[in-house]
Amino acid sequence: MPGFSPTREETQEDQRLYTKARLVEVACLDCLAVVGVKKNSEHHTSIQWTGQAQNDCQEFARMAAAPRGRTIFEPCPRLQASIDAAACEGKIPIGAEDGY
Repeated sequence: MPGFSPTREETQEDQRLYTKARLVEVACLDCLAVVGVKKNSEHHTSIQWTGQAQNDCQEFARMAAAPRGRTIFEPCPRLQASIDAAACEGKIPIGAEDGY
C-alpha cells in the first residue's frame, strides 16, 4: 500500500494532529493490547493500532484463523467494550478540539 510522507511543516503538523493529538492509551480488558483512542463525539471513535497491539489481540488472531480470514475493517468487540468502559469512567475526553 502506498504511503504518504509530507514534506511541508504545516502538512506534517496537520498529520500529527489528525493521527496522534489527544490520543489516550487504552488497554483491552481481555488481552491487554494497548491502542491510542480519541472520541470526537459519543458516536465517533478513532483507534490507532500499533503493530504490537495487533499481535497482542487474541480476537484478531481468532478472526484471522477463520476460513475466510479477518476482514480489515472488522473491529475487535472486546477492545470496543474496553473503550466504552474507559469513556464511561471519564478516562477518554469526548469532543473535538480545533477540528481534531
